[in-house]
Amino acid sequence: MDFINEKYISELLEDTRLNDRSLQKDVLKRSREAKGLTLKESASLLNITSPDLLEELFHTAREVKEKIYGNRLVLFAPLYVTNSCINNCLYCAFRKDNSLLKRKTLTIDEIKSEIEFLVRQGHKRVLLVAGEHPKKSNLQFIHDAIDAIYSIHLNGGNIRRVNVNTAPLSVDEFKILKSFGIGTYQCFQETYHYETYQQMHPSGPKHDYSWRLYAMDRALQAGIDDVGIGALFGLTDCKFETLALLNHAFNLDDRFGIGPHTISIPRLEPAFNAPLSHKPPFAVDDSSFKKLLAVIRLAVPYTGIILTTRERAELRREMFSLGVSQISAGSRTSPGAYKESQDIMEEHEMEQFQLGDHRTLDEVVKDCCVLGFLPSFCTACYRSSRTGDRFMELAKSGNIGKLCVPNAISTFDEYLIDYASDSTKKVGGDFVTKEIEKLDGVTKSKTMKMLERVESGERDVYY
Repeated sequence: MDFINEKYISELLEDTRLNDRSLQKDVLKRSREAKGLTLKESASLLNITSPDLLEELFHTAREVKEKIYGNRLVLFAPLYVTNSCINNCLYCAFRKDNSLLKRKTLTIDEIKSEIEFLVRQGHKRVLLVAGEHPKKSNLQFIHDAIDAIYSIHLNGGNIRRVNVNTAPLSVDEFKILKSFGIGTYQCFQETYHYETYQQMHPSGPKHDYSWRLYAMDRALQAGIDDVGIGALFGLTDCKFETLALLNHAFNLDDRFGIGPHTISIPRLEPAFNAPLSHKPPFAVDDSSFKKLLAVIRLAVPYTGIILTTRERAELRREMFSLGVSQISAGSRTSPGAYKESQDIMEEHEMEQFQLGDHRTLDEVVKDCCVLGFLPSFCTACYRSSRTGDRFMELAKSGNIGKLCVPNAISTFDEYLIDYASDSTKKVGGDFVTKEIEKLDGVTKSKTMKMLERVESGERDVYY
């Protein structure tokens, strides 16, 4: 655990020299090169308090994000397949000792039913989420669930990439998981502060801090190309958590030549019968939350940053401009909750935590366009060998957008034709026209040919 140096992180946070305005301006100037920041430079930006520098920080974060990823926002939905768990996390409704939670593990037929619902909404990528349980969520079950997800095809619509958020595995187990055809493997440390971690996870396999911390190392050693890390903000000081999270990203990049494919930044939300969730020990206000997002974007410009529907719609709109590149939409956090007939109270008694943004996928898509962001349903990189170090090379050089923008436009056009409401069709169609006009001659020509194929009935068009 040497790379999470709590003493050094604390020293950085206490170093008043990093509050110097001229230093902060210098760091912001360097960050525009989109080459990343050191931990010390990141700490300096976390200490910004003046409104004008804060505004410059936010502006720079958007500038860097668009330099790497353009104005795209990739959309996905989580699929919870079981809420059974043998851990006892104090902030989570799925905890083992929560006797009030209604437990459910989806059958394969129920998984197919959930996927049919998501496909009918227009989703193309899913994040499979499972509580940690040796029987309910073992590798065989995960395999069968992924097979079921990929098996659904409805009028040209299907889930084209399954990312996975499950408990840490051994290297050999990760090799098996890779064989299932997954995209990104995702696992959050929750908190990097060792003492806090022990308090928050009093029993179960998750109590082992180092086993979880090195999960990504084992996944990469097993040949999984893309991994996603994250912290649950609200368990300890958010500045400490941000720097420790960045340390984790830097360490992966140093050791394996690739950093995390994604970083998630969930805040602690109320959870049914969870001891801590209704009163976070270190609640993160909106201003601090926006600041840490912007700093992460500047520190690791190549990394996709995920913002989920934990946050309310109004705040999500603001944060789209600060470096976010992936968002969930139309989400549910309990097994079977996508069924239109499910009772609201029953859903509450099965969900992991409460959501802040309850809008449908169509409403979120329309809103993205109004705000100037291109909704993307693209999954081309996974099927074109643009993963791992190949993706990182394109992202770090700023060239990934040359491939992603045309593919985003193509998949968005597919969504507009097959799934969008009339009002979203109108707004989205006008938006696509404007996006095409931004392209250079060669790219514009290729994109127009892709759209012709989509509009003639072909699906899953990409390059």
